[in-house]
Parts: sequence; structure tokens; C-alpha cells
Amino acid sequence: MKVSVLGAGPSGLYLGILLKKARAGHEVTVLERNPPDATFGWGVVLSEETLGALRDADYPSFLEITDTFARWDAIDISYRGELRRCRGHGFSAIARKRLLNILQRRCAELGVELRFGVEVADPAALAAESDLLVAADGVHSIARRTWDFGSTVRPQGGKYIWYGTDRVFDAFRFAFADTEHGMIQVHAYPFDEHTSTFIVETPADTWQAAGLPEASERESVEFCERLFAADLAGHRLLSNKSVWLDFPLVRNRSWQAKNVVLLGDAAHTAHFTIGSGTKLAMEDAIALANAFVRHGNTPAAIQPALADYEQERRPVVDRFQQAAADSADYFTRVGRHARLDPPQFAMNLLTRSGRISHGNLAQRDPDFVRAVDAWFAGGGARLFGPPPMLVPLRLGDTVLPNRVVCTAAGPEELAERARGGVGLVLPELVAVCADGRTAPDCPVLDGDTTAWEAAVGRAHEAGALAGIRLGHAGRRGAVRQARFGVDLPLPADQAWPLLSASALPYGPGSATPKAMDAEDTARVRDAFAGAAAAAVRAGFDLLELDCAHGGLLASFLSPLANHRTDGYGGSVEGRLRLPLEVLADVRAAADGRPVVVRLSVTDWAPRGLSLDEGVELARAMARAGATLIHVEAGQTVAESRPVYRRGFLTAFADRVRSEAEVATMVGGHLTTTDEANTVLAAGRADVCVLELSTTSNGEAA
Repeated sequence: MKVSVLGAGPSGLYLGILLKKARAGHEVTVLERNPPDATFGWGVVLSEETLGALRDADYPSFLEITDTFARWDAIDISYRGELRRCRGHGFSAIARKRLLNILQRRCAELGVELRFGVEVADPAALAAESDLLVAADGVHSIARRTWDFGSTVRPQGGKYIWYGTDRVFDAFRFAFADTEHGMIQVHAYPFDEHTSTFIVETPADTWQAAGLPEASERESVEFCERLFAADLAGHRLLSNKSVWLDFPLVRNRSWQAKNVVLLGDAAHTAHFTIGSGTKLAMEDAIALANAFVRHGNTPAAIQPALADYEQERRPVVDRFQQAAADSADYFTRVGRHARLDPPQFAMNLLTRSGRISHGNLAQRDPDFVRAVDAWFAGGGARLFGPPPMLVPLRLGDTVLPNRVVCTAAGPEELAERARGGVGLVLPELVAVCADGRTAPDCPVLDGDTTAWEAAVGRAHEAGALAGIRLGHAGRRGAVRQARFGVDLPLPADQAWPLLSASALPYGPGSATPKAMDAEDTARVRDAFAGAAAAAVRAGFDLLELDCAHGGLLASFLSPLANHRTDGYGGSVEGRLRLPLEVLADVRAAADGRPVVVRLSVTDWAPRGLSLDEGVELARAMARAGATLIHVEAGQTVAESRPVYRRGFLTAFADRVRSEAEVATMVGGHLTTTDEANTVLAAGRADVCVLELSTTSNGEAA
């Protein structure tokens, strides 16, 4: 094949090497607009996994690359004057210029033609005279501007500036400075015997407030040297015409167009905070070369090979881009964690992307996790502590024996689930009145509490506390049982009248509810107060007020469901009015028991309740006496656009806990004790709802 490669970065050079190795007869030309010794940035990081792939793909270049590596297995976190080290992470780095020189020499050995200082004015003409055109020309790819790949490029994360330093760190270092303007952080790592990379990053508003947009190159260097003087330890920063930048997030609907294919940063980027840009680019080259090996290394193989390459790589890249997005968002908002103590701050940082957990860290560095667990259990003179999920939690005068919650369908299941060793068993919705039921089989707490009293007693005998979720289905009521489908209305002769904030049906086919008037409001408030009093008589240890998933109180909170023009609608304060009144009524009847608010903190729908507003709602609930916020999302309207994945609510709970400064409970497809320990140790929530399977005798499996 005649192959033209645009861009002599790591991906373009490495692809040239692999194609020539696979078939010496390939005519491979790499074209680069810059001189061979020109490079941007300082050092690049490669994981142990990537090194294994490089070893298998081309052993000679692997040997030369690894011969000059800086290696480390530790991450240091510099925060509040403390330095905490976690080992077992196994990374290596090399100067970007050194890496390019190695790959250039290897290309020359194999007969790859390298042409530097070449401006390609017409990529289409180059594609026409080539069997294959590979666009490895980076973030600002000319190929993406020539063909339609369905490209999007937008800023991601905060502002950053890329320096070097003559201090050679012996580990990857995160350093944080909590300034009067906001948090500014450093990502630093060694890459040779003389130099380390030193990236300074901060949210855009902090960058603005610190006066950095107007700072010269020299002034920015001096500012960062002063701010991180302790971490530099007398060493200096090195600038390579360094300027403050936005990180560009590149995505493409397709990576191929006819005989043109995207590679590396031209196809995708992953935020530098997970250190995977060069890794992904070189692994792209391996995948593309292997696709041609599988399909025959001939011009006839181009289309199937390109399809094979994209099918293999896209899922991998999608996962990395999601992890990078989570990490970039973390660092944009890292200032919200400034109130965490150093052990928990470090755990929060290390587990930010979801790829590392409490259990994983315990394997890498048992001493680090042992110290975190001891701190979580109370610190002091403790040398050890139980896993975070087994540490009791005090909520006022009530103490949960551990921080694991499971749900139950009714009284019988409540008693059974309590035998599984959990700290709290919480039934699903219990209606406060008959017309507040979701379906005909929804339990109601408006009188006889005999069955509940027995269930609570058996839960206590098993060592668990029992809570109750009190709510009113509102416009999501009068539906068939869930086994028949979601939100399917009952036949008219079996249904009951519905109430809501406004006369808006929940979804297609749903009955239209009545917009509540003053009489309805008084009746609903009395029903909640009466049910709370009944819950106290039944012996429940904790009461949960349901303001989530489109129920009556949730409908008041959402601008999509509440179109009122009186004092119970309009502004956030107006929409909060009835839920806060009900919260006050429930607290008054709770006889000192903790009251939890189950709250949808986002509608997950256009023009609906945003997460920022959800944090504001949580803050208001906490000020009104809610002991804990049980974080939920979506289902306020039928047309919501949820994003479900394991632990999908954890980031929401983290924001609510940090920004509203209230304890949180979180579920969201959490199924393992390791997930719970990670969430708790990192300070993202205080209690976890686990979806536990049970054995035939009701114990947790």
C-alpha cells in the first residue's frame, strides 16, 4: 500500500514503524509541518499496561524507550502542609523529545520516509494519490476540516499552563494551594534525571480573579513559583513559551471517511489529568496496524480494516473519555473539597475517576488504606480501623450500627432484610393516605400500625434500625403494579383522583391531576403529620420524607411540573414552600427522630431542575432540619433523559455533601462492599444504599 501519514507525533511515527514491520513493501511517508527537533510539552507518561503493548508491538523501540525511563510507583498528595504518599501505582515517563527521536530513528531503520517542514495545503489531493491517508495531525487536524467526521471540539476542565522544573520528583505529585481566589493545583512528575513536568491548573473563575489573564510569561512563572515554593523546594520553573490554555475535548461521530482515517488526538482527546493522551495515541497505532494484519495488508483491506479498527478502539476510548471527563470535572470543582481532612481528601483524589477503589488501593498500599480507615473510625491513637461501611454513624440521638442501608417492599421483607447485617432497613414508599398511593398494593400508614410494629421489633432483634419512607404519589399515582409495566394507568373504574402542583399529566396516557388548592394543601399536610406520628408509635427509628421521582412534593420542586403563579410556585423559594412546610410538620411529629429527605437533585430534562438548583434545594432542606439528604435524580417528568450506570448518583451526592454541607445517603446501582467503602472513605456520602441479593433465609448474600 501507499500510505501517507499526516503528523510526526508518537501515533503517526509508531504507525509507520508497525506498517513497515508488517510488510516491508508498504510505501509509508510521514509528513510533518515542524522541524524534527521541535516539540511541545515536556514529559509523557506511560502505564505498565501500555508498556506491555509496546513490547509486544516493536521490541527494539520498546528497549530504547524503557532504557531512559523515569519510573515511580508512588503518588504524593501535598495538601494543607501535609504530604501523603500512596504506593503501588507503577508509572513511567520519558521526555517527549526523547520519545520522538527514538521513533524517528526506528522509522529510518525500517525505511519509513520522514519529511519535515512540509505544509499540506490540499489533504484531498494527498488522499487521492495515496491508498490510505492517516490523519495523525493532532487536536487542530487539517483532515477534520477537510472531511466530515461529525467533529466536535470544546473546552474541558479549567485553565492550565505546562511548565518544566529542574526539581526531579521521586513520585507523581499533586499539590494544592487554597488561595483567596480559589483552589490552584499542580500535576507534577519526573521524566528524566534532570527534569520534571509541572502543570499548573485552576478553574477559569479563579484564574480570572488571580489576574492571570493579563500576566506575561515571566509574571505567570513568578506567580506559580511563589505559590508552590514549598513543593519546588528552591528549584525553578522552566517555560517553553508556556501560556495559559484551555484543554480541547475532541470527539468525532466517525473516525473514517473513504480512505482517510483519524488517529490519536485527531480522533479523540482525554483530559491530561488522567495522563493518557500518548498512551491512547500509540495504542491506536497498534490497533490500526493489527487491523491491517488481520485483513491482509493490501489496498483491498482498507475499508474492512478501518471498520475493524474503529470498532475495536471506540469503546476503549469512550471509557477513557468518560473517566477523563469525571477527572476534569473533579479538578474544576476541587475547591469544594477544601473542608475535607487530609486523609479523606487524598482518598477522594485517588478514587476520582472510578477506576481505583478502596479495595484496589488496599492491594497497592495497605499502609495507606490502613491510615485512612483508622482516621475514618475516629483517628486519635488508633492504628487500625474497620472498613468505613462498618463504622457507626450518629444522627442526632440515633446511632446507625453501620452505614449500609437496604430497601424492602413491605413489613415482612423489612424484617427479613434486617437479618443481613445492614445498619438500616428502609421500606419503599409508604403512602400517607389512600389517594397518595402509587398502585393498589402500595402500603398506607394512616391508622393500624400492628404489622409495622412487629416488623420493626424483629429488625431490632436482628441488630438493625428500621426507617420508613413517607410520601404521596401525586400525579404518579393510580397506576398498575410495576410487574405490568411502568406508569400504566389503572382502568377508570379502579383509579382515584390525583393531586399535583399543577394540572399536568405525568406522561402520555396518564390521568390529569387536580392542581392543589388551600383545602388540599391543609389535608395533605395533616396526612403527613398523622403518618409521622403513626411511624413513631410503630417504633421506627428514622423517618424519610419523599421529595423524589415525580411524587407530589417533587412535583412542587420542579419547574417542569410546577406552573403555579401563587406563593407555592415560580421562584425556587416558592417551589420549596410546601415541601418545607411538610418537613416542619414531620419533624414536629417525629419526637426527636432524625428526618431524612429523599430528594431528586436534577430533573435530567431540558429546562428542568439543574444540579446547581438541586444543591440549593438540599441546602434549604438541611437548614430546615433535615438530618440527611438521600440523593436521587430524574423521573420527575416522563421525558427525562437519565444516564444510568453503576454508581451514577455518587457524583451528585458528592456535590450535595460538599456544597450544601449536609450528610448524604446514596444508592444508584451500588452492589458491592468495595463500592460502599470507596464512597464513604472518599467523603462522597455518609450512608450507602446497597442493592444486595439475599439468601433463602433473608440474609445478605
